[in-house]
Amino acid sequence: MLTHFQFKPLFENKQMPGWRISFYFRKQKYNGIYHPDGKIEWTSEAPPSHDVEAIIDNIHALMNFHVYDK
Repeated sequence: MLTHFQFKPLFENKQMPGWRISFYFRKQKYNGIYHPDGKIEWTSEAPPSHDVEAIIDNIHALMNFHVYDK
């Protein structure tokens, strides 16, 4: 579903939560900020409304795997 998913800390002090995320979905690149409460703030055009829920679920799963389940 999502390809080339990347994340990096929002702040130099990595103790402060927040991450910049980027990924491709259907050959379109999307960027956003993943907040500690799970809210996603789109910094690019938001994904199509009919796909947003599935995309957000996928992002939560990826962030849980890569950030929180260390």
